[in-house]
Amino acid sequence: MFIKGLRSDHAQAWTQLREAELNAHLGGVAPQLRWRLESGGWDLLCFEAVDGRHADYQPGSGDLPLVVDLLTRLAGVTAPGLEMRDAAQRLAGYVDDPADVRHFQGNALLHTDWNNTNILVTADRGTRMVDWGWATHGAAWLDAAYWVIWLIAFGHAPHEAEELAAKVPAWSDANVRALAVFSTANARLWSEIARQSPARWARAMGEASAVWAAYRNAVQNS
Repeated sequence: MFIKGLRSDHAQAWTQLREAELNAHLGGVAPQLRWRLESGGWDLLCFEAVDGRHADYQPGSGDLPLVVDLLTRLAGVTAPGLEMRDAAQRLAGYVDDPADVRHFQGNALLHTDWNNTNILVTADRGTRMVDWGWATHGAAWLDAAYWVIWLIAFGHAPHEAEELAAKVPAWSDANVRALAVFSTANARLWSEIARQSPARWARAMGEASAVWAAYRNAVQNS
C-alpha cells in the first residue's frame, strides 16, 4: 500500500477529498484507492502500491510512446459531475482577450501537471498517473499541450515536442490561435511561478514555456 496524507488544517487539505472522489473514475489510469481516513488531525489516503519508476521524457526515450498512450486514454475520460477547477477560469488571468478562454472550455477530465514524477512506468501494467488533487475539466487537448512544455524542458525542440503531442488524437482539436493563446498564458504563469520559487525546475519550466510561446506566436504570425 501507498499512504499519503496532510494535516486536516493544511491549506491544501481539500486536495485529499478531490483525489478520493475522482479515483472511482480513473480505473486503469491511476492507482486504485483502498480507503480514506480522517482521524487525529490527519486526512489520509491509502492507494494500491505501484511498482514502477518515473517516466523518462528525454529525446529518444522509450517511455514517450507510453505517455502518448496514457494521454490518449485520459483524453477519452469525461469529467464526472464533481466540484473541480475549470481550465478556462484557471488561465483567465493570463490572456489578453477574455474571449480567448473559450478555447480551453470542455468537459474532458484533465490532470494538468505532467511532471514526469507524476507518471509511474511499470514492467507489466503500463503507466499510471498519480497526484490528482488539481484535476480540472476543460478541452481534451489541453493535457497534451501541458506535456509539450515539460518535453521542451527536457531538451526537445518545440516542433519535436508538438510532433509527439500530435500523436494524441485530441491534439487535432486545437487550432493555431488556441495553441498561441495557451502557450502565451502558460509562459506568463510559469514566469510568475519562477519569480516566486528558487527551485531549479520552476526556472526550467519558465524558460521552456517562454521558448514554446515564442515558437507558437511565430507560427501564428507567419
